[in-house]
Amino acid sequence: MIRLRYFAGLRETLGRADEQLELPADVRDVADLTRWLRERGCDWDSALADRRLHIAINQVIAPPDTAIADGDEIAWFPPVTGG
Repeated sequence: MIRLRYFAGLRETLGRADEQLELPADVRDVADLTRWLRERGCDWDSALADRRLHIAINQVIAPPDTAIADGDEIAWFPPVTGG
């Protein structure tokens, strides 16, 4: 089981802040997970297609080829700007 978290505009677009899921055996890394979630439909596909999104695993920024494991927390969030 993994925990997924969605922040900012993603939360509004997807209609949820977080969820817990059992993953199919063929989902091994962040890229696989993102592809699998995008197959949920139009809102998911368009929201997660944004290449500017940051992804963190267990609160550490991770590239798409990072492996995921049972118990991980994976979060998607948009780029942050400051002033």
